[in-house]
Amino acid sequence: MNMSSSSFTASSILLTYCFLLSCLVSSSQLATDYYSTTCPNLLKIVREEVQNALRTEMRMAASLLRLHYLDCFVNGCDASVLLDGRDSEKFAVPNLNSARGFEVVDKIKSAVESSCRGVVTCADILAIAARDAVVLSGGKHWKVELGRRDGVVANQTAANTEIPSPSASLDAITSKFVSLGLSLTDMVVLSGGHTIGLARCASLSNRLYNLTDPDVASDLKTRCPADGDGNNTVPLDRNSRDLFDNHYYKNLVSGKGLLQYDQMLYSSASGEAASATKALVERYSNDLNVFLDDFAISMVKMGRISPLTGYNGQIRKNCRVINN
Repeated sequence: MNMSSSSFTASSILLTYCFLLSCLVSSSQLATDYYSTTCPNLLKIVREEVQNALRTEMRMAASLLRLHYLDCFVNGCDASVLLDGRDSEKFAVPNLNSARGFEVVDKIKSAVESSCRGVVTCADILAIAARDAVVLSGGKHWKVELGRRDGVVANQTAANTEIPSPSASLDAITSKFVSLGLSLTDMVVLSGGHTIGLARCASLSNRLYNLTDPDVASDLKTRCPADGDGNNTVPLDRNSRDLFDNHYYKNLVSGKGLLQYDQMLYSSASGEAASATKALVERYSNDLNVFLDDFAISMVKMGRISPLTGYNGQIRKNCRVINN
């Protein structure tokens, strides 16, 4: 089929406009008081279950935050990451032996169902649990928009291609965020979630021997030897592994970013994006409150990625399987 360059560009612009408009229409149906009458104790129930989980294992805060992120980047924020089965996103390369916290979500769902049966979706539970995980780790509170419906299809193929790889280039990762309606600023601020949690040794292979700090390099080589178990873990933030603060950015300024992707935000060689991310890293490293405020804003934006609303999707009885 022959098509002129100008008509192709016009068509591309129209398709992009329609896509963004459809996302806007869907996300406009979300509301912070969505369950105020149908499940008035929802926020209290979720908070208590997240607190219980963190008392057992503080690392779970990072795991719950990451689950929401992994979910929204594939199929939109529809809890598809929680589904079991042959095409489960749990078995995608970025998630295998990495995504965790599913049992905690099960407990939250069970507690919510005991109070408000058949009312609250798993997708909304993920969004609330992620917020509470951040707040209970020291981050700032934000009002979570609710009203998402649960998807009925997992997409392992998309999880393999759409979740940004920590070894990808800065431009490639930026493009992933932009394609979902998130800005370069959102990318840098959401990366700050790495201020809590652990990384698998397998994800550090491109970074272990490029660290300029000799003490950090020596410690990591001891924890992650070349012939060791790739599933062993190390803190993403050595300074305050369980506290949601801005040490992540301070580490990048000092050349101590654990993942190659993280350090690229500050040390990427050249380009317009590199200059912008470096300035943002410096800004957040110098002002904790600005980071915490911007993180809350970006989390709300991420939670608006292609939600199912209205009569689309369903309210799963069990977050792991679709309703019969």
